Order: sequence, then C-alpha cells, then structure tokens
Amino acid sequence: MESTYKSRLTSEQLNAIAKQHFNTGIQEYREMIDGWANHAYYISLGNGQEVVLKIAPSKVGKPLRCEQDLLMAEVQALRLVGELRDVPVPRVLACDTTCSLAPAEYFMMEYMPGKPYNKVKDQYSAAEQAEIEEQLGAFNRRINEIKGEKFGYFSEKKPKYNTWKEAFLSLMDDLLTDGREAGVKLPMDYDELAQLISEKSDVLSDVNEPVLIHWDLWDGNVFVEQGRITAIIDFERCLWADPLMEHYFSHFNYTPGFVKGYGRAITTESERKRRSLYDLYFDLILWIECEYRQYDNKEHIQWAINNLEEGIERFRLS
Repeated sequence: MESTYKSRLTSEQLNAIAKQHFNTGIQEYREMIDGWANHAYYISLGNGQEVVLKIAPSKVGKPLRCEQDLLMAEVQALRLVGELRDVPVPRVLACDTTCSLAPAEYFMMEYMPGKPYNKVKDQYSAAEQAEIEEQLGAFNRRINEIKGEKFGYFSEKKPKYNTWKEAFLSLMDDLLTDGREAGVKLPMDYDELAQLISEKSDVLSDVNEPVLIHWDLWDGNVFVEQGRITAIIDFERCLWADPLMEHYFSHFNYTPGFVKGYGRAITTESERKRRSLYDLYFDLILWIECEYRQYDNKEHIQWAINNLEEGIERFRLS
C-alpha cells in the first residue's frame, strides 16, 4: 500500500550519504516498500556491508499527531532496547538531522536477516507458528521490562504525564482532533464517542508503572528465518504505557503461543476493559490515517471503516 508523503531519494543522494558516513559509495540499492510512514532503502555498500536507511516523511504532508517526531524516537528506542542484548534489534550506525544531504531526517542501521512474518506465516505449520509466537511473547516481555518515569509518547518532544489515564486520554484526544480537523466521518458522533470513552476510562487508573511498549509489533515488524525470530523492527511508535496495549494482546492476534511466551494473559475485568479502550484506539487510527496518508487501496479503505464499525460496537458492549 502506498501513501503520498514518503520522502524518496535519488541514487546520487544515496551515494553521497554513504560516502559521508561510511567513506564508500553504494554498490546497489532498492526501496523497501512495506513501510507506511517513514521510507526505507536497502543499501549494499562498496565495501560489501549491508545497511538500511530510513528517512522521515516529507514536510509537505501533515502527519497525524501520533506520527510526529517518529524518526528520532525510533533511533533512541533502538539504542535503549539494544542495551538489553538479548532482543534482536538492528544497531543504529549513523543518524543525520541536518537535512544537508536529504530532504528530511534519516538514520542508518544494520541490515537484519529474515523475512517479515506476515509474508511467510503460511509456510509454517500451526505448531511452528505457535513456537514463533512464543518467542515473540518472550521478546515482547523483555522490551516491556524497560521502566520509565512518566507515561506518554516516547518522543522527548512530546508531553509526559504522571498517570496513565491522563496519558491515554491525551493520545485519544490527539487522534479524535486529527479526525475532526481532516473531516473524517466516524460511525458515531465525535462528542458522543468522546463521552463514552470518558465514561469507560476509570480502569486506566489501575496502571501505575510506565513501561516501554513497542505498540506496533504486528507480524510485519517481526523477521523470521527457519522458524526463529531474527529481528524486531519499527520502534517508531513506541510509548511509555500499559504493556497490555501491545499489538499481540489485541483482537487481531492474542494467540496462545504469544501468551505462553509472554507469561501473562488478560484475565481480570480491569484488564479486559482496558484492552477494549486500546482496541478502539487502534481501530480509529486504522480509519483516520487513511485520509492523512491518502491511501490508494480502496479495498483497505473499505476494510478500515468496516473494522471501525465493528470495533465501536464491541466497545459499546465492553
């Protein structure tokens, strides 16, 4: 799927960047088309080293509030998670915020082996999938063991909050404001939905400790090779938050293998109600982002609104 505000680079720009950071030119390169916000390039350097360049979106488009300052947040998160040493994440090799060689901020990281799990999942048996998802659960738990001081967006440029309730309602308010400003129609009136969210938000007060969450750890951001996870990527949307906000606790996944590896399931009434808030937040993003990114895939656009209609109904009943 394509969005309209990706920053693209010429071979001349890529060559200049390679020489700047690695003192060698590029041997070959290709666009990595799977990303929906930041844009990435695979680069084989003249010295044989393989790297990935990731560049922030064009300044022309207006991103969602939750998608601002993503690139530097990812750089900092990768370095933080890399300190664990037992979670397979790419090392950051270079970073440039000057925009002297490219139209936007970019960073370069090591190229990781494997293929996205969503593209090879069907090649594995149910038992093999359970083993991979058990590995994912264990890695996700390790990430969530990184403790923070306050709740909110990971980016240093964003405000932080003393309580998770304040932080999450701020995330939701940002999203609904984005929707209103872009004229995105929802299956439910904005004010009524905001009121319903507020009425169901008291359970957020049960979360007292901010931890690092990836939040976007869906199958496309998990690399797999021969039944083993080789890399976890795309930390750009990470938060200081409730670990139950992680993607594999959502209605899209939540598999027995993941739960086994993570060592925790959703069992209490508070946990179920909190997860319903997080599901609604994600379902809203999937629809509202269609307008901001000007997606050209009509099937995905229709799926997103259908998913939101179902999501709001689930939330009403939660």
